[in-house]
Amino acid sequence: MAWRSRPGPFGPGAPTRLFFILAFALAGCHAAPRPSSVPASPAASPVAQLQRDLNRTLAAPALARGYWGIVVKSLKNDETLYTLNAGKLLMPGSALKVVTLAAAAERLGWEYTYETRLAAGGTIEAGVLNGDLLVIGSGDPSIVDRDGVAARIFVDWANALRSKGVRAIAGRIIGDDNTFDDEDLGAGWAWDDLVEGFAAGVGALQFNENTARVTIVPGAAVGAPALITIAPAVSTLVIQNGLRTAPANTIASIEVRRLPGSARLILGGSVPLGSGPVGHTVSVDNPTLFFVTALREALIAAGIDVHGAAVDIDDLADAPSRATSATLVTYRSPPLSTLATTMMKVSQNLYAETLLKTIGAAVGAPTMETGRTAAKAALQTWGVSPADLIQVDGSGLSRYNYLTPETLVTILTHVDRDERLRGPFEAALPIAGRDGTLAARLKGTPAEGNARAKTGTLANVRALAGYVSSADNEPLVFAIVANNYGTTPDVVLAAIDAIVVKLAEFRR
Repeated sequence: MAWRSRPGPFGPGAPTRLFFILAFALAGCHAAPRPSSVPASPAASPVAQLQRDLNRTLAAPALARGYWGIVVKSLKNDETLYTLNAGKLLMPGSALKVVTLAAAAERLGWEYTYETRLAAGGTIEAGVLNGDLLVIGSGDPSIVDRDGVAARIFVDWANALRSKGVRAIAGRIIGDDNTFDDEDLGAGWAWDDLVEGFAAGVGALQFNENTARVTIVPGAAVGAPALITIAPAVSTLVIQNGLRTAPANTIASIEVRRLPGSARLILGGSVPLGSGPVGHTVSVDNPTLFFVTALREALIAAGIDVHGAAVDIDDLADAPSRATSATLVTYRSPPLSTLATTMMKVSQNLYAETLLKTIGAAVGAPTMETGRTAAKAALQTWGVSPADLIQVDGSGLSRYNYLTPETLVTILTHVDRDERLRGPFEAALPIAGRDGTLAARLKGTPAEGNARAKTGTLANVRALAGYVSSADNEPLVFAIVANNYGTTPDVVLAAIDAIVVKLAEFRR
């Protein structure tokens, strides 16, 4: 697999979309606009004019091969301002996170937190835990290495252990991930995405979002092996380095592979002599082992002597029972309202997958299937028909996910009108031109700082669903989904952004 810029639903957003792209696509366009629900007339009403403007945007020849679904409604009076293929099933990409977060907020509540426990698998005598230290997770996705968050948490745990009289651990550090089942990957995820950080598997114990960062620099001479470092160093990945240093005037060509179930990370290709470092985020093979390995190293660094190895409970026949192990430390994650901001602003897939399993756990079975069923049942009471939502994962990474644009608008409308849900949900959405995946889009337009919406991105899929205020402060809700287009993503994004600008400019 060539190392390339991927179209997956992750990261901090696309580059700035210049509206001249759309203008270029429209230049010389004489094709008739798509049918509008209101006939064009010289004295068209404001709504009719809006429909004409959106039809004109979508009539660009570059967009002709794509399939679009759009719904725009007024939150003030429920009037439908524009609709196109509103009831057709389309792939939403990461716009599916609207569904997952709404269901999680309804089922779990914004104050929901994940609990991680450290428990003693033996007695404590003379400063020594005579047994194993059991680490029992419930899925917390927020124990991350960046900004020193995990380091501070682990130091706090070490201090708490010392306060319980533990100076040394005679046994192992055992990761108990049995709060969730062992289905860690979503159905329909592309096999060549699985090495990527945005496709990390989900588990009940999660460290650094189950990812590591590989940094590559050229060797000292042409033909020399490239130099590779990986952080955190406790990633449990085994590097197989086939990268070589190429002449200075060449282009980097890097391949990264890792088969599911394997810890071997294979790198091949070349990097030009004298070039700067290149970084890439990759998924780890065993999140549980990753977690307890990092914790073991942190405890040792904090002065607690650990005699045994870090191990995954699934690899043991003699593991202590969580039911009979005495709790020494209890840690709770930030609440769902805080986790939601990370999930939605940067489109963090692992958080969404974790939430779907957590919804399942809340009704008795921590599986994707139970989570999907519980989420669909909750949303059905909001008016979402089961026929209008086919959800197989939480993040939108799967190409098996389908929903109608009307489904997104129905969910967003309900959230906006429910005082329990509205505040944290809308605060978690990216803000146009300001942050998250919309930071570089819609700058300098009436939508900047105005539109709040969730993006969706897969190969040949682009979506945007959220809220925007019109020029006379009428609150609007919208969903725009484009599938199967044959042009470049920039042209599609420019069309989506042009539609949102028209909504922000709309005046009765």
